[in-house]
Amino acid sequence: MSFDELGRPLRETTFCVVDLETTGGSAKQGSMITEIGAVKVRGGEVLGEFQTLVNPHAAIPPFIAVLTGITNSMVATAPSIESALPSFLEFAHGCVLVAHNAPFDVGFLQHFAAQQGRPWPRFEVLDTARLARRVITRDDAPNCKLSSLAVAFGSATTPDHRALSDARATVDVLHGLMERLGGLGVHTLEELSTFSSRVSPTVRRKRHLAEHLPHAPGVYLFRDDRDEVLYVGTSRDLRTRVRSYFTASESRARMGEMVNLAGSVDHVECATPLEAGVRELRLIAAHRPRYNRRSRRPDKVTWLKLTVEPWPRLSLVRKVADDGADYLGPFSSRRTAERCLAALHESFPVRQCTDRLPLTPTRTPCVLAEMQRCLSPCDGSVDVDTYAHEVARLRDALRQDADRVVETLTQRMATLAEGERFEEAGVHRDRLSAFVRAASRTQRLGSLAGCSELVAARREDDRRWAVHVVRHGRLAAAGIIPLDAHAGDWVRGLRESADTVLGGPGPTPAATAEESELILRWLEQPGVRLVHVEGEWTCPLHGAGRHLELHDAVATSRSELVPFDERRQLATVHQPTR
Repeated sequence: MSFDELGRPLRETTFCVVDLETTGGSAKQGSMITEIGAVKVRGGEVLGEFQTLVNPHAAIPPFIAVLTGITNSMVATAPSIESALPSFLEFAHGCVLVAHNAPFDVGFLQHFAAQQGRPWPRFEVLDTARLARRVITRDDAPNCKLSSLAVAFGSATTPDHRALSDARATVDVLHGLMERLGGLGVHTLEELSTFSSRVSPTVRRKRHLAEHLPHAPGVYLFRDDRDEVLYVGTSRDLRTRVRSYFTASESRARMGEMVNLAGSVDHVECATPLEAGVRELRLIAAHRPRYNRRSRRPDKVTWLKLTVEPWPRLSLVRKVADDGADYLGPFSSRRTAERCLAALHESFPVRQCTDRLPLTPTRTPCVLAEMQRCLSPCDGSVDVDTYAHEVARLRDALRQDADRVVETLTQRMATLAEGERFEEAGVHRDRLSAFVRAASRTQRLGSLAGCSELVAARREDDRRWAVHVVRHGRLAAAGIIPLDAHAGDWVRGLRESADTVLGGPGPTPAATAEESELILRWLEQPGVRLVHVEGEWTCPLHGAGRHLELHDAVATSRSELVPFDERRQLATVHQPTR
C-alpha cells in the first residue's frame, strides 16, 4: 500500500476557504456579519468563488468601516444573513472548511445557522493559523497573522480586510503550508489536521503500522518487538486514531515513550462503539498493559458487606461470596469505602466489633455501647427481634431507601455548621457523598444484573440500527441491522447466537462494574428502545440516585475558589424538596 491509501490525499480533497467581515468580535454579543467571501479549490486549482455583502440591519461602527472599507450605504441593499447563509452553505457543500483563525469565522456561521433553526452540516474544519503556529518559525515570519504569512509565502493577493481578498490570500497560505509539509511526509488530510513539528522523524516513519487497519470502530493493541501488549485503546475509526499517534504531538510523555517502543499494532474490529468499549475493558484486564493506567486491575476493589449471622454487622471485604449477604460497591478506594461505612454506622446503631457473636452472648459492653452508638448485643442489652428490625432498616437503606442516612448526616452537618465547626461538617459531607454514590451505583448495577436478558436498539448517525444483547449486566452480543434485513428475524438470530451468561451473587455477577456502567450509559441515552426484557430493569423511587444531582453540584462548587463567607454553604448539604 502507498501512503495515499492511509487517508484522503490532499490533492483529491476539495477545500472551501472562507473569510468573514463582521461588525464586532462576538456573535453572541450582537455582532453581525457584513461580508462573506469564499474560494473553492482542489489540487491547486480554483473551482469557484463566492462573495456577497450582508445587510447587518444595524449601523456599522466607524472603526470597522475604516478597517474594512465597508460602509452602511454599501450594505443597505445587500441580502440579509437569512438568505446569504443558505447560499454559502450550498456553495461549501461537501468541502473541508478552511479559515485563518477558524473558531472566529466558523463560530459566526454556526451561530446564525442555529438562530435560523438550520442544521449545521458536519464540516471538517482546518485552521491555517493553528497549523502555521506548528510549522512557521521566527525566521520565516515575525508572527502568524494572515498578512505576515501572505508575505512569507509570496501570495499574489494582499489581505485588505475584505472577505474575498482575505480568502484568496488564505488559499495561497494553505498551499504554501502543504508544500512545506509535503517534504515531511504529510500527504493526507488526516496527517495535515494532526501534524505537529514536535513528532520525531523516527515516530513518523512508523506510520506504516496503521496501514492495515480499517476505517471502522474497534480496539487497537500496540505491541513491542517481543509481542508484549503495551497499550490498548478504542476508537470509532481505527485507522485514523492509530495514525494520529505517529503524526500528532502527544502531550502525555508515557504515550510518546510507548510509540517509540511499538513494533506492531493489532486490532479487533467491532460492530458498534459500545462493543469496542467493552472489549477494550476486557483486553486491558486480560493483558494489563503497562501504559494503560485505568481498568488494569478490576479485581482490586473493596466491597461493603452486611453479614449473615445471628448478630449481623458491616464489614469491608475484597470479594463477593455466594452467601446471601447484601453488598454495596464496588469501591476502587478503600478510603472511600471506609467513609461510606462511617456514614452507615452514624445512621444505624449496629455493632462494630469484628468477631462472630453467639446467639446468646455474655460479654462486657464496649465504649460505643456506653455512648449509645451501638445496641450492644454483646451483653444482652437488646433482643434478637429488636436488633433484626434495625438490621432490616439498614438493609432497606442499602437496597432502596437512602432517606434515613441522608437525613441523619444532613442534620449533623447543619448542627456542626451552626457551631462553625466547618472541617468536621466537611468530614460528614464526604461520608454522605460516599454513601450516596455507592448506593446509587449498586442499585443501578444490581437492577441491570437482575435481568437475565435485555435487548435494546438505537438508530445511529448513519440511520442504521445498532442492537445489543445484555445478559446479567454483561454484553453478550452486538450488531448492526442490515438495511435489507427483516428487523425482527435479524434480532432473533442475534439473540440465539449471543453468549450464554450465568447470573450469580452481588450487583455485578457476570461482568466488571466498569463494563456494566458502560452499558448503562449507552442504555440511558436518548433514542434507545427496549426490544426485549426478561426480568425487571428498575431503580427504587426513594433510592440514592435522586440525591446524586445535589452532591454533584457540591463537588463542582468545591473545585472552584469561593469567598470565605460561602464556606458555610459548602459545608452543608440541604435535603431537596420532595
